Amino acid sequence: MRSACLSLLLATACWALPFRQSGFLDFMMEDEPGSGDPTLGPDVTVFGPRAPEGPKCPFRCQCHLRVLQCSDLGLTSVPDDIPSDTTLLDLQNNKITEIKEGDFKNLKGLHALILVNNKITIIHAKALSPLTKLQRLYLSKNLLKDLPANMPKSLQELRIHENEITKIKKASFQSMSNVIVMELGSNPLKGSAIEDNAFGDLKRVSYIRIADTNITAIPKGLPSSLSELHLDGNKISKVTAESLNGLKNLAKLGLSYNEISSVENGTLANVPHLRELHMDNNALNSVPPGLPEHKYIQVVYLHANKIAAVGTEDFCPPSYNTKKAMYSGISLFSNPVPYWEVQPITFRCVFDRSAIQLGNYRKK
Repeated sequence: MRSACLSLLLATACWALPFRQSGFLDFMMEDEPGSGDPTLGPDVTVFGPRAPEGPKCPFRCQCHLRVLQCSDLGLTSVPDDIPSDTTLLDLQNNKITEIKEGDFKNLKGLHALILVNNKITIIHAKALSPLTKLQRLYLSKNLLKDLPANMPKSLQELRIHENEITKIKKASFQSMSNVIVMELGSNPLKGSAIEDNAFGDLKRVSYIRIADTNITAIPKGLPSSLSELHLDGNKISKVTAESLNGLKNLAKLGLSYNEISSVENGTLANVPHLRELHMDNNALNSVPPGLPEHKYIQVVYLHANKIAAVGTEDFCPPSYNTKKAMYSGISLFSNPVPYWEVQPITFRCVFDRSAIQLGNYRKK
């Protein structure tokens, strides 16, 4: 009996396939059709059934962990086979001219959409409607003449600078109460192209930038939630108390490179928590009033203006005991003020002498 069993085992060993050493690439091919036992068919390997295929990645794009990158590919339209679980879609630096109604119909979980530096002139009225979870929309450097319609209520950040937008209407941001960041600079906005209370619906916005346009005044009706307002490089000629009324949370105000010649009395009192004031490269004849009484302001840039004199109480309160934050930066260079005539006591509430930037005035 024992000899019969031994004979059977030897016969089985003779019929078995010879041993073959598997390399790294061989293991990668284990689940490929036809890579298993040829007697078991194309869809079955020696290790079991073939794993189901995942979402397909559009041709030439790169897909990784729900991020789809299709930038710099010369695309003329949005790919039609985008995986439905995509959360970030990068289509920047292409040649897309139009966003059609169904381009994003299956992307209900999309959080960020990047369309910077294309040639987009049209966004269909319903194209963004399916994006109910979209938080960041980047449309800068395109050819849009109007703001997109029906933007998602979930949106928190909108960057649409360097387009062809000529008008900001009151209803432009209707129902967009979750927006925190708004970037509209370098658009051909002229004069009063921004309607009063155009930003009124942005109840949570903290950052607005409208730089390098041709607007002539600070927009009216800005939200009280603002902490930063950047209006550099425009045609603003004066700053009134009314223009900053209600901005109790504003901490940084950028008004450099305008045509401002005057700041109305009481203006700085309307921004009680202001910490930085940038008014360099304007046409101011004197230091803005209200700085000595302001409790929190620490940085004041006034260089490259027309200030001819600086008084001993232009920056600091008369009493040392007055509660006021110390200045960490004051710039006055490139003004027609003889710096040697400025009294040292003028800067008695400055943290350090190195924080003061003075210089002689040279006519060009």
